Amino acid sequence: MPTMADVARRAGVSVATVSHVLNDTRPVLPHTRQAVLDAVDALGYTPNTLARSLVTSRTRSIGLAVSAISNPYFTEILQGVEAAALAEGYSLLIADPHDDPEHELKVVQLLHERRVDGMIVAPSARPDELVAYLRRQAVPTVFLDRVITRDDDDGSGSGDGEVAERPAGPGRDGQLTSQAGGFDQVCAENSEPMARLVTHLAGLGHRRIGLIAGLPGLSTTSERITGYRRGLAAAGLPYDADLVVSGSSESAAAEHATADLLSRPAAPTALVTANNAMTIGTLRALRERGLSVPGDIALCSFDDFAWADLFSPRLTAVAQPSREMGARAVQVLLDRLAAPDRPTRTVRLPCAFVHRTSCGCPEEVRGGAEGADARPAGVNTEASAQSEKGTTT
Repeated sequence: MPTMADVARRAGVSVATVSHVLNDTRPVLPHTRQAVLDAVDALGYTPNTLARSLVTSRTRSIGLAVSAISNPYFTEILQGVEAAALAEGYSLLIADPHDDPEHELKVVQLLHERRVDGMIVAPSARPDELVAYLRRQAVPTVFLDRVITRDDDDGSGSGDGEVAERPAGPGRDGQLTSQAGGFDQVCAENSEPMARLVTHLAGLGHRRIGLIAGLPGLSTTSERITGYRRGLAAAGLPYDADLVVSGSSESAAAEHATADLLSRPAAPTALVTANNAMTIGTLRALRERGLSVPGDIALCSFDDFAWADLFSPRLTAVAQPSREMGARAVQVLLDRLAAPDRPTRTVRLPCAFVHRTSCGCPEEVRGGAEGADARPAGVNTEASAQSEKGTTT
């Protein structure tokens, strides 16, 4: 196996120069750098990453802690993180916190012990111990998807369909919620897209719109409930707490919650599920009761599926930019590593409204008022924030 000394002899330079080129620790003349790289290619030299980490104090690795890696939503985020990390020459260490605060802290500690350069974490509903550990250890971290919210951040984004970036500092009263200060965050807009689903159903004549909400304590849950209430208000409908049940962000709990909601005296005529896993549970509950969609009850989902177009009827949904979120989280983390003292920021990415037929719209109507289609098979897709222009949410 060729060594660094072999590369140095081949390139006609010192071993120190080879080290500077490979580790990017000091400027090297362009022709000298190229000679070293040519020697590396010719000899098939592979750098020793452990030795490199001793020189640079960097392992060029990123720790990723996200729950439910088997969930298609998180799988797409993972793909975005991995692609962006590899493109920048970083490896990825992955752990699943299982949405359990104690396990979350344990896996983050293990990732930290592996000397990752930084972490990307989708925090649990009770992240205070996690946040305290990351701050105490000064671990460069980006919170992903489930963020540590600010008092003045309701998940509505910029409202113009563009990426919204804002400082991740104190809220209106100068206080930090759940120790949010000091960390970068990347997530999707939540409030406006959810309001978009609700106003769409209200526009179809529905007056009792139920919500299968996510796990209490998650920022995504609270922001989507906010959007649900805003959508009702925009449509002139009262908020009824009896129409909101918790599906705990999982399929089985959502099935039970939907069954409970449908058994109440004044059942809803339309349902909105707050993530894709809960959509599956809701569909099971509807099937158990022999209810058809949208004939007996309309259904919309916050979260799109790769196979949602294959459902019968096809699922009207909000599609999150999952891969883009993962890739953006990597870039934000690398920006932090390059400039540790830069101001922290929260990046919110716009979602898309995907208009199909589970809401009750016939196929021939979907291509009209909703605008041109950017997806195959005639599916209408719009940036949800752009869809909300002119609507008070």
